[in-house]
Amino acid sequence: MAQAGGRAIVVVLASCGLVASFMQTLVVPLIPAFPRLLATTPTDASWVVTVTLLAGAVITPVSGRLGDLYGKRRVLLASLAVLVAGSVLSALTSSLMLMVLGRGLQGCAMGVIPLGISIMRDELPAERVSGAISLMSATLGVGSAIGLPLAAVVAEHADWHVLFWGSAGLGLGCALLILRYVPESPVRAPGPFDYLGAFGLIVGLTCMLLPIVKGGEWGWGSPATLGFAAAALVVFASWGRYQLRRREPLVDLRVSVRRPVLFTNLASILAGFAMYAMALSFPQLLQAPSSTGYGFGLTMVQAGLCLAPNGLVMMLLSPVSARLTNRYGARTTLITGTVVIALGYLFAILLMDNVFELVVASVIIGAGVGIAYAAMPALIMSAVPITETASANGLNALMRAVGTSTASAVMATLLAHLTVTAGALTVPSLTGFRVAFTVAAVAALGGLALTLVVPRARARELVGV
Repeated sequence: MAQAGGRAIVVVLASCGLVASFMQTLVVPLIPAFPRLLATTPTDASWVVTVTLLAGAVITPVSGRLGDLYGKRRVLLASLAVLVAGSVLSALTSSLMLMVLGRGLQGCAMGVIPLGISIMRDELPAERVSGAISLMSATLGVGSAIGLPLAAVVAEHADWHVLFWGSAGLGLGCALLILRYVPESPVRAPGPFDYLGAFGLIVGLTCMLLPIVKGGEWGWGSPATLGFAAAALVVFASWGRYQLRRREPLVDLRVSVRRPVLFTNLASILAGFAMYAMALSFPQLLQAPSSTGYGFGLTMVQAGLCLAPNGLVMMLLSPVSARLTNRYGARTTLITGTVVIALGYLFAILLMDNVFELVVASVIIGAGVGIAYAAMPALIMSAVPITETASANGLNALMRAVGTSTASAVMATLLAHLTVTAGALTVPSLTGFRVAFTVAAVAALGGLALTLVVPRARARELVGV
């Protein structure tokens, strides 16, 4: 019976992770139509996507700390309640301001994933922890990959508000399953919540991520971009000094600078970059007009279906990643994942003559992402106290979010500047795609180099940690 209960916990938490990551790509098929649907400009409409990335990034470390202090299940339910509220608000409006607010609330659900990982460590038998965490980590990529074609199909055949009613239903269903199957973790961290530290982190992250996400639109040398970047440096410098002086900080920087934690987090930025680079570049190549000589002229739905196997492979490889971690250590698993990602991009650079080759390349990259993402929490949790697992995983998830946000800016800039004209359309050139794939491969190799710096002795399996 205990084994069945553990299995239910894993299934429910992984389902919550899928729903949370699905929010990141929920509106991607609607991006071209949002200026008309919301009666606004393309620039203002882009906030419907940007605000979700920002909210997800800033809430993840905060929700992790709240979970360590007040109960991971409780904060998990609160995150899903916020997701449902944001979904209902978005479903009831065609106003830009209310839509941005609703999408921001949806982005707060990203805290579900590090909380779920920590609950698994607290509740499951030691021999099952690695496999469960691998599955939960894979949902970061799987939800986005599978969600894209599903959202495209719904947007093409139904009123666009149906997407938000559907996400509200998914969030409510996950909350009910948690109430039924997931117990509250008994593990707590002592001390009060650092409200001032949370406020400083939110301000600093917002100032840092805004120029990354919007710099191509504002201009990389514009006063807004440079001003926010400078403000981020000032805020983070002050915030870091404040955190080091506190007895119970929001983020324990002394733990965060340990070599296993520091270099795993830095590698996570580059792995997140490599993962999101594919999500941004491959659909554009598949949808480029065939008249270019390299594009395939697919619709958004067709392109999304071509990339859906990528997400399925991430899920299927999660138990493989767990076995690698248990046998060889999480460090070796992360090394393997980054190498596979780089090989996938090399395949795409050399072979992009037909749709099948791009599908194969995306599957290889997805395999590497699934292996790498599953190893990161194992490395983190082997180096932090058990009372800080949620906040440490939240910080690691934040690093991946920084990587995806950076990939969004870099890929958009590269593909916008290396273009060709196909009839009345201006689309990224073949050279642009190859440069984008090369940059992503270099990012994966950078993640490999950082992982090699992680000490072997601390990169052990989670069993018994």
